[in-house]
Formats: sequence, C-alpha cells, structure tokens
Amino acid sequence: MGMSVGAGGSGRGGRGHRRRGRHHGLIAEINVTPMVDVMLVLLIIFMVAAPLLTVGVPVDLPDTQAKAMNVDTQPIMISINQSGQIFLQETEMPIEELIPKLQSIAKTGYDERIYVRGDKTADYGTVMKVMARVAAAGYTKIGLVNLQEQDQ
Repeated sequence: MGMSVGAGGSGRGGRGHRRRGRHHGLIAEINVTPMVDVMLVLLIIFMVAAPLLTVGVPVDLPDTQAKAMNVDTQPIMISINQSGQIFLQETEMPIEELIPKLQSIAKTGYDERIYVRGDKTADYGTVMKVMARVAAAGYTKIGLVNLQEQDQ
C-alpha cells in the first residue's frame, strides 16, 4: 500500500559505492626527491673529505725549478720532518727498521720508485743517511721531492 521513502532509494551517491569509470588506487610512482637529497649530502661530504685523505706527513718542501714528473703508479714515500723523524709512507720508524719495512712493502722489488721528502729545515745529514741506506739496500730509483719554484 505505501511506498517506503529512504535516503538510498536510487542506489547512487550513497556510502560505499564507487563511481564507475574511475580508478582510485595506489600511485605506483617512485619519489626520488629523498634519494637526490641524500646523494647531494654525500657529494658535499666527499668533496670536503677528499683533500684531507691525501695529507700525509707535514713537510715543508724546498722550491726548485724542476719540472713535474708524469707518473702512473704510486711511489713509496719516505719523509723526514723538521725534527729529523723518519716516516715510511705515514708510519714513523727508526732508521734501523727502514730497510726491512721497505723490502716488505716494495711490490716490484728493487725496481720500486722511492721518493724522499725532506723538510727544508731538516738536518741534511739525516736526509743523506736515509738516501744512502736505501741505495745500499739495492734500490736504484730514488728521487727527491720538492715544490716548483714560483716566479715573482
């Protein structure tokens, strides 16, 4: 006899119903902004840290007019600082232990290139004593490291 009057009579626009033709799902895109931010921070960190990794032993080298050498492999460095301390690469050691340690790290044997870095205020005798011991051990490719002289 009577009709029921209700809010959802037509079946459209009520709760829980989706409109046909549109899909409202998850978006499958990658947000790269955080990755770019992390990469930029890492780039800045490496740019700041890279020069600090190559410092080594602080030695005030003398200036000369010699040209720079073109070298492919990394040579072994022996450094003598202003107080006469001797360093093989970056490790301090007494002169008596220099040759045995040098022989243990020389990859190509007696053909290894060895550079001696002597502070310009270091005792000349100490620098020559180190070079004489290295040469007496049989190493022939010994060089002195210096800075290029700047024209004024």
